[in-house]
Amino acid sequence: MGAGRQSLGRRFGWLWAAYGVSTFGTWLAFDAFALIAILALDAGPTQVSLLAAAGSAVGVAVAVPLGPWVEFRRKRPVMIAMDLLRFTALMSIPVAYVLGALSLAQLLVVSVIAAAADITFNAAAGACLKALVQPRDLLVANGRLEATTWTATIVGPPLGGAVMGLFGPVASLAANAVSYLLSALGIRAIGGGEPRPARTDATPRLRGADLFAGWRHILADPVLRPLFLNTTLVNGLIMATSPLLAVLMVGRLGFTPWQYGLAFAVPCVGGLIGSRLAHGLVARFGQHRVLLTAGTLRACWSVGLAFVGPGVAGLVLVMTVEFGLIACMGVFNPVFATCRLERTPSDRVARTLSAWSVTSKATIAALTGLWGLLAAVTSPRAAIAIAGLLALATPFLLPRRVPGADPAQPAAAVGERQA
Repeated sequence: MGAGRQSLGRRFGWLWAAYGVSTFGTWLAFDAFALIAILALDAGPTQVSLLAAAGSAVGVAVAVPLGPWVEFRRKRPVMIAMDLLRFTALMSIPVAYVLGALSLAQLLVVSVIAAAADITFNAAAGACLKALVQPRDLLVANGRLEATTWTATIVGPPLGGAVMGLFGPVASLAANAVSYLLSALGIRAIGGGEPRPARTDATPRLRGADLFAGWRHILADPVLRPLFLNTTLVNGLIMATSPLLAVLMVGRLGFTPWQYGLAFAVPCVGGLIGSRLAHGLVARFGQHRVLLTAGTLRACWSVGLAFVGPGVAGLVLVMTVEFGLIACMGVFNPVFATCRLERTPSDRVARTLSAWSVTSKATIAALTGLWGLLAAVTSPRAAIAIAGLLALATPFLLPRRVPGADPAQPAAAVGERQA
């Protein structure tokens, strides 16, 4: 029975549909804030960089107390509220643009709201998925969500660029806003009752200790702790070099924007393939072995980007490296997500996912700034090479074993789940 033919029920189907439409909308509006700032407000590189960094940083700070708040509330109403909040905030930008009142300050405020709402929604969505899907089906469910993400990544950015070119700089952002409205309707259609989560202690209100409960759980778990350090560092190193690679390819090697986009859109097919293979690999080799192997392999590719040159050969090199990296991520991500959910009690899922996301986004922001300075002191190519060499050491942060699991047996279900 292939994972693709396994039915997970009508309620998961609605959650999957809601996830799919909002994910497609997000990738349709890829880099929309930066492009709107440049095309509609004549913003320079410093203003665009500050917009991206400040919006993300403030959004992360706002999201910190929201994880514990979400934990003790029904998850689907929270998800619907976050979708409606993102719809309202994003739609304010096309409205202001039409009225001639759009400003960088408004873009900053909306980016903060969107960043905080994204983290809050994802924390609630992880808990919702765990409640809707049987533990044995979590990997299949996460594999489908991962495949949806890579499909949207392939199609969204090129189509979004075409939409912007045909209908103006705010068109793709308006489409993204509508996708959140459709997502809210999909989540509403899940139906069925959802009991209010009960606290396991006698204190009915939010406490200061709740803010750190997610991090405490992560750092106390012998499997989640190394996975946390590994994924945070790997994602940070990959994202930190992304703007440097753009400068190198488009600014210095002469690649056109469409060639640059093609170099990263086509390899996303690897993510789609990897996500489809994940379930079968775990069934054959076990969860821990797949995590260790795929996690190690995904660290071996990035250093190759430092050798990109001009012309067709350079384009093929980038596509090959990115395909290998993304295929390994396509296998690793749903297995890792399932493991995280499995090892997290239901009354701590939202706080754990929120803490994980906050740390990841903060690390990406910090490393992106640091690598920008490193590139200024050395060169973009040297900075990319250093990040790739550091990535080669990240497999040492992967868990060597899973307590309570027999490494010789496939991990059909190692507890409960992730998201």
